[in-house]
Amino acid sequence: MIRRFVIVALTPIFIGCGFHLRGSATVPFQTLYIPNPKSGIALELKRNIEAGTNAKVLDDPKAAEAILELTGESREKIILSLTGTGRVSEFRLRYRVSYRVHDGKGGEYVPMSVVQLQRDITYSDSEILAKEAEEQLLFRDMQSDLVQQVLRRLSGAEKPKPKVQ
Repeated sequence: MIRRFVIVALTPIFIGCGFHLRGSATVPFQTLYIPNPKSGIALELKRNIEAGTNAKVLDDPKAAEAILELTGESREKIILSLTGTGRVSEFRLRYRVSYRVHDGKGGEYVPMSVVQLQRDITYSDSEILAKEAEEQLLFRDMQSDLVQQVLRRLSGAEKPKPKVQ
């Protein structure tokens, strides 16, 4: 009895706050080609698109409605601050991906775009292995965030308009 009352009482709160499960994204194309999705962000994009959207990833660019072209991917490690003795105490990690989505005929679903994330990490000479593992974990986390941002941008894309001549 109390359990039902709690469920009934909390239901309007969740409905009123706008909470809903993420669900699958819809993209303006049914088929997509991603060149070389063997590792890194291309592979994770392929997996997420197949699992979370209405599109299928094909191996043939001629058969696909859209082509997701990853034009650049870079990881940077920049010294952010030094101790009084000149040793590094903080790094800034940057992960940057540039991409575009086009139909292969001159139409653009998503024009050339850049997504960049950064995280700051403290550093200690006495914890070298732990800090290297933390750095790799942060880069992996940023890669997952980048994939989600690209997917959100894809779901907001529109079909290219035919060019008037």
